[in-house]
Amino acid sequence: MTRGLFITGTNTSVGKTQVSALIAQSLVAAGHRVGVYKPVASGCKREGTELIAEDAVKLWEAAGRPGTLEEVCPQRFAAPLMPSLAAEVEGRAVDPELLRTGLQVWRERSDIILVEGAGGLMSPLSDEDYNANLAKEFGFPLLIVAVNELGTINDTLQTLITAEAVVPQLPIAGIVLNRIALSTDDESTAWNAQEITRRASAPLLTTVNYGQQQINSEVDWFALAGG
Repeated sequence: MTRGLFITGTNTSVGKTQVSALIAQSLVAAGHRVGVYKPVASGCKREGTELIAEDAVKLWEAAGRPGTLEEVCPQRFAAPLMPSLAAEVEGRAVDPELLRTGLQVWRERSDIILVEGAGGLMSPLSDEDYNANLAKEFGFPLLIVAVNELGTINDTLQTLITAEAVVPQLPIAGIVLNRIALSTDDESTAWNAQEITRRASAPLLTTVNYGQQQINSEVDWFALAGG
């Protein structure tokens, strides 16, 4: 079976794509064939007749441009709303079957697949689906991205509680604490890693600083992805 990580966040706008791209770069540098899959994206940018998911572009570039952008993110919507609402604005609907079958092409050509969810575990994707539903069906270990700011301890612990309750069969590979802004007035950023390490039921794997260009090379992302 192909190894994989399902990358979720403690909320939206926590830097999942940045972290996923850095992990993809690290895996490619180690010689692995990396697949990247974002089942659905909203808030996409229109270029001519095409909708471009900027997150998908970043993942694709980081993984060495495997496959096509259409395969990276087969469902794209313009409105900056949750995908099902963004689709409704356009008179369309998220295709639940495509959310699932879009992964298959990556299983066939990759050593490891990084799946980036849209938002957190309980963020809706379609009228019936949440990220947690896809994570359960794909069967990959969860990687939780938390933003390094005040309030992240609560958000991280709540995400872990949700994961353990909703998808208890999935291993939790760990947590990445990500700093998305160069702020000097948030004193919690100096303490969040220590407190998450002390309180969380999953390991804090690494921290990512604002503007960081490489992920911690000591973390064996391939091994964490199971198989």
